Amino acid sequence: MIKFWQKILVPVLPLFILAGCGDNGVAELQQWMDTVKKESRVIISKVSEPKVYVPVAYSGKGQIDPYNPAKLLVVLARMKAESNNGLRPDMERRREVLEAFPLDTLKMVGVIEKANVRQALVQVDKTIYQAKLGNYVGQNFGVITKITDAEIEIKEIVQDAAGEWTERKATLELLEAKK
Repeated sequence: MIKFWQKILVPVLPLFILAGCGDNGVAELQQWMDTVKKESRVIISKVSEPKVYVPVAYSGKGQIDPYNPAKLLVVLARMKAESNNGLRPDMERRREVLEAFPLDTLKMVGVIEKANVRQALVQVDKTIYQAKLGNYVGQNFGVITKITDAEIEIKEIVQDAAGEWTERKATLELLEAKK
């Protein structure tokens, strides 16, 4: 069996060795690369001179740091001093029952008249309350200013982002019965 492999490997092995010695077109490729290197020129643009640095003096040294939260407080205090309109809710008065509920949870369900005084029927959850002109409703110091058959007009006093008290109007419309 060894003689069989020797007969095959001995004549074939030199052919493989000679095939590995060939250049397989590498010489031709090397020649082309050398020609391209000689013909091409590298163009390098000149780098411009750097700009001259001129230092600038900081003029805001004595002012409030723009990133300091105290700056906002100073601006808000100045705005409040300029526009003090005197409008503010009475914090000393006794709270009424309907002031404990947010305005969006109150529902007007009807109107009654007792001794020539018109009163609105306001429902909160499953309880119905009577409210007349001047009563306070909602959590934003709302005062009832007008009662009609269809709605209750309310004037609220709310605080804006700057801390100023402003008025806004709101209404509670009559809740229609489902048919």
